[in-house]
Amino acid sequence: MAAENSSMTKFILAGLTSQPELQILLFFLFLGFYVVTVLGNLGLITLIGLNSHLHTPMYFFLFNLSLIDLCYSTTITPKMLMSFVSKKNIISYTGCVTQLFFFCFFVISESFILSAMAYDRYVAICNPLVYTVTMSPQVRLLLLSGVYGMGFAGAMAHTGSIMSLTFCADNLVNHFMCDILPLLELSCNSTYVNELVVFIVVAIDIGMPIVTIFISYALILCSILHISSAEGRSKAFSTCSSHMIVVSLFFGSGAFMYLKPPSVLPLDQGKVSSLFYTIVVPMLNPLIYSLRNKDVKVALRKTLGRKVFS
Repeated sequence: MAAENSSMTKFILAGLTSQPELQILLFFLFLGFYVVTVLGNLGLITLIGLNSHLHTPMYFFLFNLSLIDLCYSTTITPKMLMSFVSKKNIISYTGCVTQLFFFCFFVISESFILSAMAYDRYVAICNPLVYTVTMSPQVRLLLLSGVYGMGFAGAMAHTGSIMSLTFCADNLVNHFMCDILPLLELSCNSTYVNELVVFIVVAIDIGMPIVTIFISYALILCSILHISSAEGRSKAFSTCSSHMIVVSLFFGSGAFMYLKPPSVLPLDQGKVSSLFYTIVVPMLNPLIYSLRNKDVKVALRKTLGRKVFS
């Protein structure tokens, strides 16, 4: 495939910075981020798996969110760390396309799993009497199939678009990963159609979840305002607050990166935005859901208590 579409056999990832004095410091900083990400998401996955009272629709989706965060952080971070300790961070054409595919797959899947979680909260708060029927195992699996199906379709569209390009002699990717916009810059032929594909696919993959989330939370807000007791309103707000924080962080940084023309957002600024939703958000998600969630805290104490007792 590489021989058909490109004269390139390898790329060099420029990394986050070219300043030698910062390389070691950044290496340990992002290594620490990655360790926290792996431990946090693996811990949440294990906690949900071990505690039967967390086997509910809400935690079914949270389990998958942690799995997605773990996978797409692992797709990006180890290769990025190599740029801090090697003179040239080389990646093959096949490796670059593979990284791009899995990055797109997991990021798009995350946007749709967040919308599924918003729908779950809507049903739980607005229709509590039919919650278990509405969010049955069959419905949850159907929603999850849609989540990963959209992730696969979006990843195929982006990867196919990049593989159709012919690359010139310059093989230096001005990024710490094989992302869409930096690869478009290296193309010899016109990228107008490719940029149009990026805009349309990203608009769908951000627009559909945001509309779903907005409608879900508008209905939730209306329902909360009709709750008579202050305690009931507080409980409903606390149930949704963690999810709203995660949604704001993820979609805010993603839209800032991809829904602006490259001329408006220089790639060096784009690196910072990419850094936020590829490295920082997957690290923060398990912390946000753990620290702000009473059920998770109780499950953690029970699990630790069992281990100490045994």
